[in-house]
Amino acid sequence: MEFTPALVALLIVALYLINSVKILKEYERAVVFRLGRVRHNSKGPGIILVFRPLDQIVRVSLRQEALEVPSQDVITRDNVTLKVNAVLMLRVVDPVLAVVEVSNYVYQTLQFAQTTLRSVLGEVDLDELLAHRDKLNLRIQTIIDGHTSPFGVKVISVEVKQVDMPENMLRAMAKQAEAERERRSKIIHAEGEFNAAQKLVEAAGLLATQPMSLQLRYLQTLTEIGVEKNTTIVFPLPIELMNLINRTVAPVAQSREDELR
Repeated sequence: MEFTPALVALLIVALYLINSVKILKEYERAVVFRLGRVRHNSKGPGIILVFRPLDQIVRVSLRQEALEVPSQDVITRDNVTLKVNAVLMLRVVDPVLAVVEVSNYVYQTLQFAQTTLRSVLGEVDLDELLAHRDKLNLRIQTIIDGHTSPFGVKVISVEVKQVDMPENMLRAMAKQAEAERERRSKIIHAEGEFNAAQKLVEAAGLLATQPMSLQLRYLQTLTEIGVEKNTTIVFPLPIELMNLINRTVAPVAQSREDELR
């Protein structure tokens, strides 16, 4: 087979066209630069044509990415030193801006996350950091997203991952928790004593309305003692006799007190 100049040129053109075919996955977009100027719209997914050397492409992934924010030294508003790290979720929403506006959108977002984490947590107390972490996460996410929106990156969420406290602070918190539990136990015990005293007052009022019920209760107590097979000798003394003695002795004692006066 003889290779004529026309056939050689045709083969070169065919190889050039085959080499110009690029396949982008579903989650990929291509930012095309033609003669150094960016095309306004990104291309993909699927098959695209890139005519080199006139065109150059930069592939950008639209998948969600997770970035771990390194541990940061934070001093809270109540002067407690902590080490805090977090995890950040982001995705590219505008590939052209993510390529043109910044040299590395991942690195820049990570730097924004570190500075924002220190500044936001430095404005709150330790108790607020531990109790209202969801609200702080939302605030940090809103601030970082405001910084990354100009270069086409959306911060989906930010979660404070771990809070490391000094040993002396951990011991102080343990003592505080122990004191709080002791306080609660004392309050519960006092409430139980109050309820028991209140029930006794109600029972005494009920027995006072029916004197015979007190006698029945007395006999029931004697029955319970007798069942227990012990050597205790119980001498039942009628309550009416005690009342009679009290009524007899009380005037005599009163008269003696008057004589002594």
